[in-house]
Amino acid sequence: MRIAIIDTSTSRAAIISDGLREAGLADLVLIDPSRPILAQLGEARPEVVLVNLENPSRDVLEDYFAMSRALARPIAMFVDQSDAEATAAAVDAGVSAYIVDGLTKSRIKPVLELAVRRFQAFARLQDELHEARTALADRTAVDKAKAILIRRRGLDEPAAYALLRNHAMSTNRRIAEVAEAIITSEALMGDVP
Repeated sequence: MRIAIIDTSTSRAAIISDGLREAGLADLVLIDPSRPILAQLGEARPEVVLVNLENPSRDVLEDYFAMSRALARPIAMFVDQSDAEATAAAVDAGVSAYIVDGLTKSRIKPVLELAVRRFQAFARLQDELHEARTALADRTAVDKAKAILIRRRGLDEPAAYALLRNHAMSTNRRIAEVAEAIITSEALMGDVP
């Protein structure tokens, strides 16, 4: 597992690196926070990002939270102090593990493992949500297309669905795609509300 380490202190970055190596994690990339972070992360292609901030200001935290939103990676963030608002902002930004006053070598590996698991669980939920929304949109399109066919061709509901299904099969397309084409066609004719 390639781990990117972001820390403004080289001595703390060394502690983190040592702790990771002792835990058997040796594929490490140190990110220079004085250079564009997202570009460096793009080049490094880490599987996990570990951020250690001593006493971050609101602006610094917001910059890191913006980075977190832009990355599709687990992020473990260690800070020396925080408040409820910053913690909530970290969670909202997608930080997988937000640890306050807890950077020790022995805790680094378990926290990273937690971050990866939480990220994977969140990604699964996002995928399920996307699938549910897509299924709902598909169902809505199919129902609308059936209504158009019923009105235009004088079919009943089972016959309208059979026509959609048969056309989808004969053209090797999804039923929802055929339904969208019917809706678009109807819209071009000016009959769709």
